[in-house]
Amino acid sequence: MREFLVEITTTVPEGTPQEEVDRRRAAEAVHAGELAATGHLARLWRPVGELRSIGIWRGDDEEDLREKVLGTLPLSPWMTFEVTPLESHPNDPGRADTTA
Repeated sequence: MREFLVEITTTVPEGTPQEEVDRRRAAEAVHAGELAATGHLARLWRPVGELRSIGIWRGDDEEDLREKVLGTLPLSPWMTFEVTPLESHPNDPGRADTTA
């Protein structure tokens, strides 16, 4: 699987009942755990004081990531995604492939 840096901004539509927001957020937490267990969600951060997330996500390609991973999130209809494909840097101290 390829890795992607994904910035996610969630905007709850005006007039959405709080119960619906709470239901989706609870489902989101469960599904994020499932995606982590399958290797699709590697890391996830929230910038201090901001209502967005930044994460390292994995998919076969960007289309697979958008459709079969990000598109399955319960909050996805309220989300915008900025997806950046990543590749290993030769100076990455965490790089697994040290032969290149």
